Amino acid sequence: MRSLVDPLNRTVRRVPAWALYIVGVLPVVWLVWQGFNGGLGFEPIKELEHRLGELALQLLVAGLAITPLRRHLGVNLLKFRRAVGLIAFTYVALHLLVWLVLDVQIVGQIWADILKRPYITVGMAGFALLIPLAVTSNNWSVRRLGPTWRKLHKLTYGAVLLGAIHYVMLVKGFQIEPLLYFGAIIGLLTLRLRWTQRQRVAA
Repeated sequence: MRSLVDPLNRTVRRVPAWALYIVGVLPVVWLVWQGFNGGLGFEPIKELEHRLGELALQLLVAGLAITPLRRHLGVNLLKFRRAVGLIAFTYVALHLLVWLVLDVQIVGQIWADILKRPYITVGMAGFALLIPLAVTSNNWSVRRLGPTWRKLHKLTYGAVLLGAIHYVMLVKGFQIEPLLYFGAIIGLLTLRLRWTQRQRVAA
């Protein structure tokens, strides 16, 4: 295993974290290009909204997987965790923006939908949890908040779980893909919970 992990970690160390922000922009460019060229189907706004939301959830899952990957497999991607989190937040914000500006458009209807449709309420709650995490994802906040910063960023767990529930509730009928995301998130959260329990027992 180490014969695979060590070269991978050495390669990762050579990649600057800022490169991830450039890569993170590319799907948006691709989606915009598809939107102008008819590549988003008969309902381009709905499709754009869906793809942005799905990308956001994938990035949130990726961010959640970084620590378990290091603990259980030795793959160290910690230097990318902040970039993954911020890019994920950007995609969640874009997903929300498309829904607000291009889909619903009417301010009164937006508030009514948030109150009336549970899957939107859940999605908005997840977004609200992500806001303080995005605002404090900088070195100044880490220094200023101290140990509180780590506790605050545990809100990630709730935000990711709400994102998965939002997706499961959103789709019509039985669809396997949202359930796979939900299962992956439950699995990753369970790994974290078990690790925390082991640490407490060891202490």
